[in-house]
Amino acid sequence: MPLVFAGITPHPPLLIPTIGKDKIEKIEKTKEAFGKLEQELYLSKPHIIAIISPHGQIYEDAFTLNAHTHFESSFEEFGDHGTKNEWVGAMDTAARIGHMANEERMKVQLISEEKLDHGSSVPLFHLTAHLPDVKILPIGYSGLDVKTHLDFGYLLKNAFMDTDKRVALIASGDLSHGLTNDSPAGLSKVGEEFDTKIIELLESHNTSGITQLDPKFVEEASQCGYRSLLIALGALQNMDYTFKNYAYEAPFGVGYLTGECNFA
Repeated sequence: MPLVFAGITPHPPLLIPTIGKDKIEKIEKTKEAFGKLEQELYLSKPHIIAIISPHGQIYEDAFTLNAHTHFESSFEEFGDHGTKNEWVGAMDTAARIGHMANEERMKVQLISEEKLDHGSSVPLFHLTAHLPDVKILPIGYSGLDVKTHLDFGYLLKNAFMDTDKRVALIASGDLSHGLTNDSPAGLSKVGEEFDTKIIELLESHNTSGITQLDPKFVEEASQCGYRSLLIALGALQNMDYTFKNYAYEAPFGVGYLTGECNFA
């Protein structure tokens, strides 16, 4: 079955109410955008959410698929010892993708880790609020080149089409971490330009423009979402869609983009 949903999200821990507290008001646009995304995701009736995160186990020469039986979010590193969510894993789908990758001689590493990183946990906290039975497939990108990320995304799509399950794909990642002097990465001279360009290219459906960005320019932007986006774009190849930008803001010097690739 083809993809039924595709979205792009940031993952600020401040979106968790017990962590963000009064600061959550400063990312109200992002919070509202997550609400819209959650509604659209719910209407797509997914059996599985495949989520690509920059903060799981990353290999330079291989993509990762977390094939654990179940998952648990944890925000203890952000001072929250009480908020926890649990999900069932999509083990069969992970195994199928791993088999297809092996046939295509694409380097994919199956791992088994119960705890999810915040790159997955934050979006899933909001997006699965009304999807208690949905299964989760955490995916990690690699240090490989742009084309290989696109090819991996295309392989994912083919694997999803080879199942009777309805699959939603979420590309989790923040844009530039260097938009102000007090940003986590300090001020990047190209941070604002990078964010503006990514949004413009998405809205104009210019995939080649995104894939052909100068690697040095991407690196200097101090972002964590580019490779997640590449995999999603690979999965969306040959599909007719329009990108809906639900929100972009950067109140803490980090670019938060939330949007949906709406299928025609």
